[in-house]
Amino acid sequence: MGLPSAPQAATRCTIVMPLAERGGGAESALLELIRHGGDLGFSWRVAFLEDGPMVADCESAGVAVSVIPSGRLREIHRYARCVTRLATSLRRDRSQVVVGWMTKAQLYASPAARGAAVPVVWCQHGMPSRRNALDRIATALPARGVVAVSDAVRDGQLTLRPRRRVVVAHPGIDLARFDPSRLPPAPEARARLGLPREAPTVGIVARLQRWKGVHVLAESLLDVARAHPGVHCVVVGGAHALEPEYETWLRHAVGELGLDERMTFAGAQADVAPWIQAMDVVVNASAEEPFGLTLVEAMALGKPVVVAVGGGAVEIVRDRVDGLLVPHGDRVALASALTMLLGDAGLAAELGRAGRERAREFSSRRWAERFAAAVCDLVR
Repeated sequence: MGLPSAPQAATRCTIVMPLAERGGGAESALLELIRHGGDLGFSWRVAFLEDGPMVADCESAGVAVSVIPSGRLREIHRYARCVTRLATSLRRDRSQVVVGWMTKAQLYASPAARGAAVPVVWCQHGMPSRRNALDRIATALPARGVVAVSDAVRDGQLTLRPRRRVVVAHPGIDLARFDPSRLPPAPEARARLGLPREAPTVGIVARLQRWKGVHVLAESLLDVARAHPGVHCVVVGGAHALEPEYETWLRHAVGELGLDERMTFAGAQADVAPWIQAMDVVVNASAEEPFGLTLVEAMALGKPVVVAVGGGAVEIVRDRVDGLLVPHGDRVALASALTMLLGDAGLAAELGRAGRERAREFSSRRWAERFAAAVCDLVR
């Protein structure tokens, strides 16, 4: 009998992250990866291009972290200095793989990895477009390939040139955080949050950008209210730096529709679970959602969901199996779906149960496994 083979050392992987404050699915996906994927053959390290709360989040997860400020892309001297420092850090840490987390990160990760003679891949969390200059530039830079968060993102990425290898890895959530047994029933959750306790409540978790479709949901309330006069709507999400004017426009539109008393704008919330638990139905009204982690969170809590067709969200929700699908931008169809779910407790419960089962396929652990396998596939 031969001697047992020595355990293989974990591959040292540096993730280049341009943002350090949680604001969307890409940031959540990174935290879930490092928290639940520490034993998958990779030793993760994160190089942030700015300082912020996520630095401490990663450190508390036991991950080595560095901060290499990048400044703005148009500041060429700062860009060059950041790439040089990042390459030096990669050599010092003896990194074996580099991952650019998001499109902007690839603009730094690719030249730095080349300077350190390390293979690089990048993770596409957005919906790529040939009209987007950053997408075109990131794709043009050398890389072993791209990890896409959905089939829809992969298909968009493959329209760009040069065509890179693309592997899909669906993100996931920490199911323990979205276990309904840990939270009070919906009426009590509403009371704790200062919402109308007994009102039939619909809601959305989304950054305040036009493509997220919050205005479509607001418009649909006029029709929903005819069948459910007490209906209330909760919007969880804050303004976005790329579209700060949308919130002002949206609030004005809500006032013009006479919906001020029916809508609660909760702003961005560090813990969205209590807010989702307060909702009877959860909506995703986005034009082309790259994936839709908030849908998985709602489904894990047993909430029936209504989803606009388009993007990666339809890879999560199957029509009349674990949710309802409606045409994007169609307020009448959205109102009809909401009216039906608020008026049919049996259907809502059935879809909620199926949704909980479906959400198990999108756990943080499965996400980490899928992502690790994708990186291995691209760099082997």
